[in-house]
Amino acid sequence: MFKRTLGTSTVQITPILMGTWQAGKRMWVGIEDADSIKTIRAAYEAGITTIDTAEVYGEGHSEQIVAEALADVRDRVEYATKVFANHLKYDQVIEACERSLKNLKTDYIDLYQIHWPSGNFHSEIVPIEESMSALNHLKEQGKIRAIGVSNFSGVQLAEAARYGRIDSLQPPYSLFWRKVEKDAMPYCIENNISILAYSPLAQGLLTGKFAPGHKFDPEDNRAKNKLFQGENFERAQQALEKLRPIADRHNCTLAQLAIAWLIAQPLTNAIAGARYPEQATANAQSAEVKLSAAEVAQIDAIGRIVTDHLDDNPLMWGWA
Repeated sequence: MFKRTLGTSTVQITPILMGTWQAGKRMWVGIEDADSIKTIRAAYEAGITTIDTAEVYGEGHSEQIVAEALADVRDRVEYATKVFANHLKYDQVIEACERSLKNLKTDYIDLYQIHWPSGNFHSEIVPIEESMSALNHLKEQGKIRAIGVSNFSGVQLAEAARYGRIDSLQPPYSLFWRKVEKDAMPYCIENNISILAYSPLAQGLLTGKFAPGHKFDPEDNRAKNKLFQGENFERAQQALEKLRPIADRHNCTLAQLAIAWLIAQPLTNAIAGARYPEQATANAQSAEVKLSAAEVAQIDAIGRIVTDHLDDNPLMWGWA
């Protein structure tokens, strides 16, 4: 798979990244470590060399699973992980990074990100200058190669960038969830900041596999995802029907079409999670789907069947 430069850093990433929230098990149902390891390895073998994880995914469990899957090819992969909102004081950032390095069995992290702005999830408010100071120190030491932020608004991103180089923003972004386009994307384009889109398939909704009336296990985080509720879900079904002929034309799945559309957007890359090896392989094949400008515009218009009716709340779930 071809690679892209992460922001203005020296890090090269694949336009499709392997997402590993599910490997942490917490807030997911029916996840087995053996499956996660095989799936991460399958993603690598299919050409996805950039792996996204976080300390909060199972309290380090996801990071440990990533290491188990890829430690022998560490020099051929890029690790992106995150420090959570409750660890943003200077010393806490340093300690969190050390834990992640240990979990990942490595002496450097390619991309280290602030997972959520301080204050989220009832965390203490920490000045962004303090957090960035710690990240800059880690970068100077060579323990991290690039700094990124996740779930930051355009205003928060610009504030963080006052205190150091930010090379990526990780927002929720898909054909069915496009808040970032109006908020932070213009700033990213102006400042050459890569966008790493999480939930690029709207947590599976864009696969087309969830029929009307589908009920999630209450422990599954998708049970509280707004896109799976009421009229939002009905509109999504209408949009999927319009997308099917385009996917058929390209001999690809709806999921592959949605990822191909996303990585055709300015500076945008897709973090695609998977439970099983065949899903990871299919995600990687999305990079081979080449859309014309007319098709990108057509898909864009279909997506608006869903997004034009959403409110301005940037959060996809009802639990934070």
